[in-house]
Amino acid sequence: MLRSNREKQQAFEFVSIEDLVPQDHLLRKVDKYIDFSFIDEKVRSLYCSDNGRPAIDPVVLFKMIFLGYFYGIRS
Repeated sequence: MLRSNREKQQAFEFVSIEDLVPQDHLLRKVDKYIDFSFIDEKVRSLYCSDNGRPAIDPVVLFKMIFLGYFYGIRS
């Protein structure tokens, strides 16, 4: 499909996630009151320190599952 350069976006918009999530949102409360640092200690022995690709942070993976449970997202 032939496209001209005139259709390209010429402006950028910067948005802060802090501005998008209300201060009284449930997820802000979860982040404030639950310390997820215990996950690193639990899974440290399951990761190789000197071989393979860098892993995704296990805390991030756990929070994704947590969000899915909260909002009924199955996959």
